[in-house]
Amino acid sequence: MRYGNIKGIEKPVAKLVLGTICCNEDDMENSGTILNNYLAAGGNCFDTARIYNEGKAEKALGKWFTESGKRDEIVLLGKGGHPDHNGDRISPEKINEDIANSLRALQTDHFDIFLLHRDNRSVSVQVLVDLLNEHKDAGRMKAFGGSNWTTARLQEANDYAEANGLQGFSASSEHLSLAVWNEPIWGGCLRVDENAEKWHREHQFPLFPWSAQARGFFTGRYSPEDLSNEEVVRSYYNKDNWEKYRRATEIGEKRGATANQIALAFVIGQEYPVFAVAGPMTPAELATTLPAADIVLTQGEKDYLTLKS
Repeated sequence: MRYGNIKGIEKPVAKLVLGTICCNEDDMENSGTILNNYLAAGGNCFDTARIYNEGKAEKALGKWFTESGKRDEIVLLGKGGHPDHNGDRISPEKINEDIANSLRALQTDHFDIFLLHRDNRSVSVQVLVDLLNEHKDAGRMKAFGGSNWTTARLQEANDYAEANGLQGFSASSEHLSLAVWNEPIWGGCLRVDENAEKWHREHQFPLFPWSAQARGFFTGRYSPEDLSNEEVVRSYYNKDNWEKYRRATEIGEKRGATANQIALAFVIGQEYPVFAVAGPMTPAELATTLPAADIVLTQGEKDYLTLKS
């Protein structure tokens, strides 16, 4: 396992983050096995959110924290402010509600990192930065940031924080994978395009990319002829992505790795701090994901994977 640093977090953070969509309080055996195996492999960062499994993921983590006594070993990344059936929820009232409910479910008094799950550009960054600093000062979080925020808004938030002696955003979370989507998987989501990549690289700004494995596109479970998964077909089926899959398979054969591991190693190996969020649903899927954390690709391999050579 490789590690990196996040401003405001004392301990090094694993570059391969466990997305806890796998966790459900109704199946603590599967949840606990995945959490324990990830920790045993050197992982120490859990990604969760108020909406994961309608709150059951947070409750499963809360049970695990209490039973294992290992909360202090974990960098806990939580998210709130996701829209619901009534629409946008980026407001102080809704964010406060999510933070309180999440901490109660997680059976902890703080997040290590808290991300606003969406943005609402009609809400000033001043309101949001002030609010998150209040929670930080109250001990409910050590660092914070935004998920599915434009780099312009991230910069605006940090400019405001710096000008007013406040803590700024420490990280962001947008979609990044070797496979480039045709369109967003879900409405309101953003990916790291060329401009965003340049900004992250210039500022060395940490990224926690979600769906870093492109919904399993590189696992071998899909083919151009298989149109059964509408979401994956709509988002990822295109000529370039299938060529990337072929090349990832080719490099993997030379390195003794799978195409999925090569694709995930590509995400981790960007020229700025990346902490890739993987979402294995079973212990077996976790076992095949973990080796990616230790694969370091050459620049030539990365250029080949991205069809630059």
